[in-house]
Amino acid sequence: MTFEAKLMCGIILLTIPGIQYGGFFLLSVLSGGYQKLALNGLQKTMFRAGHAHAGVLVLLSLICQLLADEAALSDTMKWIVRAFVPSSALLISGGFFFSAIGKDVVKPNGLISLIYVGIVVLAIGLIMLGIGLLRAL
Repeated sequence: MTFEAKLMCGIILLTIPGIQYGGFFLLSVLSGGYQKLALNGLQKTMFRAGHAHAGVLVLLSLICQLLADEAALSDTMKWIVRAFVPSSALLISGGFFFSAIGKDVVKPNGLISLIYVGIVVLAIGLIMLGIGLLRAL
């Protein structure tokens, strides 16, 4: 494993306790705790989706760090892959969370656009990595 992969994996692993706390908070809310927050169905659904996407994309990010070591890409392209995949976890999850914040929210606000930006960032990172891996055959 390269220095770059170790660095990024270390940083990514440090985000997992935040995701764990988010899961604990979400479980508490869905179990009837924090009733004074008065979250509606949309908010609970968006928070659940944000949490799930964070967990899955962080795991994918860890895998991509190892795969980037094996890809036939320039160092700059490898850094783009290394940065874009974990960044997409922040953007997509953040889009779910921030678009549903507020009192009496009935539809997502403009911050839902973060999800679409995150999707594009994720696609760029994964396509670059896939091409790099195929070039390395």
